[in-house]
This record gives sequence, C-alpha cells and structure tokens, in this order.
Amino acid sequence: MNISFHNQVALITGAGSGIGLAAARAFAEAGAAVALADLNDGAVQAAAEELTAAGHRAVGIRCDVADEADVARSVERTVNTFGRLDFAFNNAGIHAPVSEIADAEGADFDRVIAVNLRGIWSCMKYELRHMREQGGGAIVNCSSQSGLVGTAGLGAYTASKHGVIGLTRSAALEYASQGIRVNAICPGTSDTPMVAQAVADAPEHMEGIVNEIPLGRLGRAEEIASAVLWLCSSGAGFTVGQAVVIDGGYTVR
Repeated sequence: MNISFHNQVALITGAGSGIGLAAARAFAEAGAAVALADLNDGAVQAAAEELTAAGHRAVGIRCDVADEADVARSVERTVNTFGRLDFAFNNAGIHAPVSEIADAEGADFDRVIAVNLRGIWSCMKYELRHMREQGGGAIVNCSSQSGLVGTAGLGAYTASKHGVIGLTRSAALEYASQGIRVNAICPGTSDTPMVAQAVADAPEHMEGIVNEIPLGRLGRAEEIASAVLWLCSSGAGFTVGQAVVIDGGYTVR
C-alpha cells in the first residue's frame, strides 16, 4: 500500500512482539512517529531502539493496560514526546488457559477481561480525550476471530473479544461526528509468540483450530498490520465501527 503518515503520530500497545511490533514497524516505515507500549519493558525498548537506529522517530513505553493509571501516563507521554496523537492500535492482549467453563478459575477470567477488554476501554478513554481535542483521529482495536464465533475451551478469551467489538461499535457512534473513526480487526490464528505459547500449552486444541483454516496456514503478523494501516488511512475514510476479519477464511465456515 502507498500510505504516507508523515508528521503524524501512532501509539501501539502490545508493541514488543508479534502483530503489535509488525504494526509499529509499518507505521514507522510509512513516516509516522511511533510510541510503542508493552508490559515487557526490555522487549519494547529494544523494538524502539531498532526503529530509531533505522532513522525513525520512536519511543518505548512500559505499560500494563490493565492499570488505568499506567495507560493514562502512556498516552500522556506519547503526546508530550511527539506533540499529538493521530492513530492508536490497541493491540495488547493475553490468551487464557484452555478449560471448560465449569473447570475454569475465576482469577484467569478476571485477568483476561482486565487486559483484553477493560484494557482497550482504558486506552480508548485517554486516546479519545486527546483526539477529541485535536478534532480527529483513528483508533483500531484488536478483537479476534473469537470475537465473532464461539471457541470451546476459551470462554473467557471469547467473551473478552466479543466485548471488544461491542465497545468498538459504541465508541464509533459516539465519535464519528467529531472526526474520529473507531474500528476493530479480527485476526485469525497467526504466527506470533502468543499463539506459539498457546500451541505449547494446548497442542491438540490449537492443532484443531489451525486445521480448520481454509487457507491452510497461519496468518503473518505483517498481513494483520497492513489492515491496521489501511483502517487508519484516508483510504478507509468512510469505514466506521467495523470489525474487519483477517482469518484465512476461518469464520466463513
């Protein structure tokens, strides 16, 4: 895609690896200044240093999206460093242990909801305050193919990702008239560290999911990132409140 984001600023959560890192690289290559936020401080600082060494403007920020105060500080630092906030990709998320609901732990449910759903709510809350003041912007939230269909054994994860789509649609309606577009992506099972860990933890469960991808392979982080950039670009200027699916055909079944 021929997209230019020169003189604009993007904030990406979960940017230390996987889809978030691919998106940070893509935004930087398109000319944006990039704030990379991640709970893993070592990974996110290394990612930011990689981008600055390549001549891009970037800053790494340690951020636990489950901590609202941490999120507020991260958004504020982004604006203080680069002067504005044009785009946000709220990507940070965690998986959950595979378990039937009757056998699941409440602590696991609470943690997944705190990161995957409330974390996105907190991020949007502070991102939208700046974008509202600026008079425009674009936000992309990371849901999942599990935000569209049920996934046995992953009740908490599935609930959190369904919630992201509802939250996205509500925010889209609230802010479209103010020049802020809010959309979501629904990635399928992709070649990322989180999926690799899920495969290691529950190989048979994950093998069943992967075998049902019509395209016959895992997604690539760069493929997901390209959809994020498009949703933030002027090419998607009439796209509001949508859940864009990038899943190799998994949910078509």
